[in-house]
Amino acid sequence: MFETIILMLDATIRVATPLIFASLAGMFCERSGIVNIALEGKLLAAAFVGAATAHVTGSAWLGLLAGIGISVLLALLHGFATITHRGDHVVSGMAINILAAGLTVTLGRHWFHQGGQTPALSGDARFAPIQLPGAEAMADVPVIGLLYSELISGHSALVYLLILTVPLAWYVMFKTRFGLRLRAVGESPAAVDTAGISVVRMRYSAVIICGLLVGIGGVYLSVAQTAQFIPNMSAGKGYMALAALIFGKWRPFTALAACLLFGFLDAMAIRLQGVSIGDFAIPVQAIEAIPYVLTVFLLAGFIGKAIAPKAIGVPYTKERE
Repeated sequence: MFETIILMLDATIRVATPLIFASLAGMFCERSGIVNIALEGKLLAAAFVGAATAHVTGSAWLGLLAGIGISVLLALLHGFATITHRGDHVVSGMAINILAAGLTVTLGRHWFHQGGQTPALSGDARFAPIQLPGAEAMADVPVIGLLYSELISGHSALVYLLILTVPLAWYVMFKTRFGLRLRAVGESPAAVDTAGISVVRMRYSAVIICGLLVGIGGVYLSVAQTAQFIPNMSAGKGYMALAALIFGKWRPFTALAACLLFGFLDAMAIRLQGVSIGDFAIPVQAIEAIPYVLTVFLLAGFIGKAIAPKAIGVPYTKERE
């Protein structure tokens, strides 16, 4: 029983990692007043470009840089539409999602001739699990050994990077001058402009940070977790990350808890596949829908009142000269 719980928690971390990166990315954007439903498209684009680059170069780290690059590029495109041209944030985000979904499949088929997939990654071309010192020696030690060898050890470098990223994001957002200004832009851009701070510059900074973080999450999907790109492999994770961000009321640690909750439900659904009640075999599709359905109920029942930044989605047209 204890081993099953540990394995479930281990699977939870693996599933929740891209959600957490995307949720932190959305936090920076939305705290600055930019609605960002384009997280889904950025995840997918970063996953494809990261896997394709890693396959061609044989380097997972170059794949990471390429995935971050395309994600930041799409983030700047979203910023150009919404900040510079004051376009509708939702329309711009959906356009990026549709663009990413179509281009990744089309380019994948043209370049690799595998139905849109990239070739499987191996060796230095993927982020392999890292065995921490003493993990194998402690594997047989009751309780502590299983915790260390299965739950703490054996994750990719990007998971350990995430452990540092969450408190760093909290510190930047709530303990630095940059974070204070960013939150102020999302609440009252006119006041920030009056103080001599460029609203446009702050919002562009936010979308760049967003692109960086969500790019890491996308690369994790293909170069670490799956070791290849599969069409539409983001599977709604960008939208779920946005829901987790709202559940967490635009704060990093509560958003982290929401992402872990969804990851746990997803891991549970995977383990329940093939379960039957008497002679009735539960359809796989019904099992796969469990985390989404339960997440909706949990969000509706326990979120309470989530108050978004006051200026979110509202174009600012009075930039200080």
